[in-house]
Amino acid sequence: MTPQERQRMAAQFLSPDTRLRAQNVTLGYDERVISEHLDVRIPDDSFTVIVGPNACGKSTLLRALARLLKPAAGTVVLDGKSIHERKAKAFAREVGLLPQTSLAPDGIVVADLVSRGRYPHQGIVRQWSHGDARAVADALDATNTTELSTRLVDELSGGQRQRVWVAMALAQETPLLLLDEPTTFLDIAHQIGLLELFRSLHASGRTLVAVLHDLNHAARYATHIIAMKDGRVVAEGPPRDIITPALVREVFDLECVVIADPVTGSPLVVPLGTSTGASQPRAPLSRPE
Repeated sequence: MTPQERQRMAAQFLSPDTRLRAQNVTLGYDERVISEHLDVRIPDDSFTVIVGPNACGKSTLLRALARLLKPAAGTVVLDGKSIHERKAKAFAREVGLLPQTSLAPDGIVVADLVSRGRYPHQGIVRQWSHGDARAVADALDATNTTELSTRLVDELSGGQRQRVWVAMALAQETPLLLLDEPTTFLDIAHQIGLLELFRSLHASGRTLVAVLHDLNHAARYATHIIAMKDGRVVAEGPPRDIITPALVREVFDLECVVIADPVTGSPLVVPLGTSTGASQPRAPLSRPE
């Protein structure tokens, strides 16, 4: 089955009532076009991960879904209405975002930064409440940053800062959460810890969309994968259906074998080499007598 056939098959199972989708969008920056005529549906109640090589349009698509980038053509729709027709606060109560890079105001402490995730829920009448305080405390606890709450953000390591930004996104308490390379700056233990947190958030009823570079992390944690190359969707569907040596070769130009993860049974990609380099496995080294 070709990747195009896999994509069409996956599309048959996506409800037309999917809450968040991009319809025939053209995306780019100034005169540079990244994607044209792109159609993407985010399955409700999924943990969707977008994968692909550098500069393929993953983060551009996520920015469009997050209302940070307006399509040159087409539209991004939430609950049947263009997201650019919604008020910013109303949209932010439905869709949260962890951007790829974030800058904190000078001199702000962690607890105050995380509290800013409650801004969409504030108004002229509704001010800070016990519910807001609980949401911030829960977000700090979930990301293991409670002990950092009185620290200046500027004093934190890159990994600590990343967890604090995740906490701010969680404090927003949105049913849809968009994550652009959320494991950046984290060591392997914190990467897995964060992905396990996202899995639990998905299990509790949230729809998550993440851009990840690690294909094996995507295969282990995603319920739905969108594979992109050159601004287009090459294939999409459950990891076990679409993660194959042929797909990895087409999308990443990498020869590999795909085996079952011994822990989860999900696809595990074992690289052999690039398509232009040594692509055959070497014989095992013999042990000295």
